[in-house]
Amino acid sequence: MKNLKSILFASLLSIGTFAAVLVSSCNPDACKDVICTNGGTCSNGTCACPSGYEGTLCETLSRTKFIGVYSGTETCTAGSDTYSITITANSDPLKFNIQNLYNQSFTAIAAAGGNSFTIPNQTVGAGVTAVGSGSITGNTITITYTINDGITSNTCTYSGTK
Repeated sequence: MKNLKSILFASLLSIGTFAAVLVSSCNPDACKDVICTNGGTCSNGTCACPSGYEGTLCETLSRTKFIGVYSGTETCTAGSDTYSITITANSDPLKFNIQNLYNQSFTAIAAAGGNSFTIPNQTVGAGVTAVGSGSITGNTITITYTINDGITSNTCTYSGTK
């Protein structure tokens, strides 16, 4: 009888150990084979990307989709115009340059985040400042900004296509 209790106890212990191993093997580390780049962190198998990066593994600079030449029209509180802007990479990988803003050869520096960007208040020409924001949908960019020459300000919306 004592031997039967020992065998029964050993069997239950073995079944319990097997069950514990089986349950723990059903919950593998979802981030085991996920390598997030550019400072991204993995949670439940998905990368959370830092500002300025996107993609499954945070491998793409957010600014990449903005770079190119756009032809479009601009409507301002005072006037309108049709012209092209060129967006190029900035030396800071999280930013890009908007060249020919206001059709005046002004260059503004913008910071990308997903499909939108901001243009912080900055000097873009002799005594001229600009501030604004924008977004991209497909190949169409929209920029809303205010330009100020120290005497007057003009708020404009530019819409252009690559």
